[in-house]
Amino acid sequence: MIYSDRDIRRLIADEVIRVDPGPDLDLQLGSCSLDLRLGERFRVFNTAASDAQPPTIDTRNPEQFQQITREVVVNEGEAFILGARSFILGITLERLELADDVVARLEGRSSLGRLGIIVHATASIIDPGWRGQIVLELANHGPLPVALYPGMRICALTFEPLSTPAERPYWRKARAKYTDQGAPLASKIADDPEVHGPNPPGA
Repeated sequence: MIYSDRDIRRLIADEVIRVDPGPDLDLQLGSCSLDLRLGERFRVFNTAASDAQPPTIDTRNPEQFQQITREVVVNEGEAFILGARSFILGITLERLELADDVVARLEGRSSLGRLGIIVHATASIIDPGWRGQIVLELANHGPLPVALYPGMRICALTFEPLSTPAERPYWRKARAKYTDQGAPLASKIADDPEVHGPNPPGA
């Protein structure tokens, strides 16, 4: 069951869903979704057109993730230009907190999709118990660069109830890598023990 607009309004009022800063419900609330806005911080890859041999990303090497990416902050009123056929990380302006019995799903907006913009590569589920801003896996599949402005509505969330509260909501997970994130953090895939095979570091 997906919550309707009246459900979402009630859940926000009851603080089952917390959004900060508080949304303009007249603008951001849809029939069964809540739009979130784009933040001013982005993480881009340090690649250049002149690179004859771009580096291979080693999923076992967390230091490399910091070396091959950098954070970019866009000033108020300016745009981030997302190049054609490129990929970056962005982040929502709003911080989201979910109760332990609610799950959210991240969706794109049709108006941006018609320009070739997608907002998530794989991570569309926002776990129950989530606390933090939401990182956007932004890609431009179109043939032309697109200007994205902080503060514009960039994505939509839908919400669904769980049959029972989660036994281990996100904030209680021992390996909750991105809880309370306030920036587009680089990948923490190297924290996954199975990536390192049968003899992980420190074993």
